[in-house]
Amino acid sequence: MVNPMNKVSLFLYTSKHVFSSMVKKPYFYEQREPLYGCLSCNGSLSEALYEMAKQGLQVKFKEYDTVLNECINQRAIREGQRVHAHMIKSHYQPPVYLRTRLIVFYIKCGLLGDARWVFDEMPQRNVVSWTALISGYSQTGDISEAIHLFLQMLTSGTAPNEFTFATVLTSCTSAIGFQFGRQIHCLLVKSPFESHVYVGSSLLDMYAKAGKVHEARYIFENLPERDVVSCTAIISGYAQQGLYEEALDLFRKFQVERMSFNYVTYTSVLTALSGLAAVEEGRQLHARIIRLELPFYAVLHNSLIDMYSKCGKFTYSRMIFNQMSERTVSSWNAMLIGYSKHGMGKEVVDLFEMMREEDKIKPDEITLLAVLSSCSHGGMEDKGVEIFNDLCSGKERVEVSIEHCGCVVDLLSRSGQVERAFQFIKEMPSEPTAAILGSLLGACWAHLYVDIGEIVARSLLEIEPENAGTYVILSNMYASAGRWEDARRVRELINARAMVKESGKSWIGPDFIHETEKDIAKT
Repeated sequence: MVNPMNKVSLFLYTSKHVFSSMVKKPYFYEQREPLYGCLSCNGSLSEALYEMAKQGLQVKFKEYDTVLNECINQRAIREGQRVHAHMIKSHYQPPVYLRTRLIVFYIKCGLLGDARWVFDEMPQRNVVSWTALISGYSQTGDISEAIHLFLQMLTSGTAPNEFTFATVLTSCTSAIGFQFGRQIHCLLVKSPFESHVYVGSSLLDMYAKAGKVHEARYIFENLPERDVVSCTAIISGYAQQGLYEEALDLFRKFQVERMSFNYVTYTSVLTALSGLAAVEEGRQLHARIIRLELPFYAVLHNSLIDMYSKCGKFTYSRMIFNQMSERTVSSWNAMLIGYSKHGMGKEVVDLFEMMREEDKIKPDEITLLAVLSSCSHGGMEDKGVEIFNDLCSGKERVEVSIEHCGCVVDLLSRSGQVERAFQFIKEMPSEPTAAILGSLLGACWAHLYVDIGEIVARSLLEIEPENAGTYVILSNMYASAGRWEDARRVRELINARAMVKESGKSWIGPDFIHETEKDIAKT
């Protein structure tokens, strides 16, 4: 834990002569007027801090509160630390309110360790102090510490309020967190906050993210009042679970009810439209967003790019992408995945090279996955291996997962580089999955690498001993190589173990059959 005392020591030392002179020469309230004038006229923190240093021991609650709030608004780290240093040096004992504002200041500036230090040093804490620190841990993704703090709060005798419940529920998204969230829900039933709109929105969001959309819908229907947050949460819950029609039905229902929406709502609706490839409705929604003059945050741009790309309308998606003033890694990934899913391998590589030339956004795991998949299906095996090696060892180092390794094996297998793919599997940091071995086994059959195929099949059968498909591919590989005795032995093994390979199936709709019958009748 970082100790803010180390950070403020410089300020304490440099202001020593000021405090010594203050004891001899007290200042009165009329002389402290410039402290407020500096902030009210031009928001100058440096002038306000200079006046604070001159006033020394005469600075009281109101002055500290004024300057500290301005530091929070401006995210002024060094200036806020100087205010904190002034309190310590002048032996001022801040009330709970000011200590809580210090916690908020450090959290806003991303100094969670310093916020925790202030919290631990507090002789008294109130519900706002606890909630502020819980929110800080929740925002940084430290879910376990946020939950642990909430438990400490309960044992300390401080009763949580609606904002505390809403804050801690946002942390209950993981598998362990969800179980804890259900316990909080039980606690809420006994409290007067269950029907509060903030708490209800957090509850239904928790259930929706856990895939419990029916529970989320029940909570939503029982809310005494609904706002844009709760409506957006339930739409997003349906969209994230792939229930796109239900998400759109809810959106239309809220439109009839004259509910107001924000950019997050439209982002969730665009996700549903992307899943349905409903490009016409997507264009209508895009036009509505433009008419409403909503702020075009990156997440909304990314959803529009994703929607148009999944519908194959790359002219629109690329136009939005090119017009973005600031792109995130998700913006690049949305375009790359769109090109990749439509087999546009060259466009993927060109866009990836453009991303590296700009050198503003670092590629992540999803970026690498999209590029490798495109190179694999686009016949650019050497380029794919080159990019993989660059991103694994260069300055843009990306953490490699088993999915990336699978893409490389598939890429090498498709190009007939079976020996190279086999060597890559042996050098993998983790054990290969059945999917990776199955991909290589198929390549061994296609390119008649029988020796490697036998080794791969043996490893695959250790993972999936009852998978009849492995035996069938092994038998076919022996047959292709003219090793009929081995092929017959494998077939007998399948019969002896009573294994049955599921036949491939396809479904043809009744409308297609009816139209086909009419065409046959005409001929």
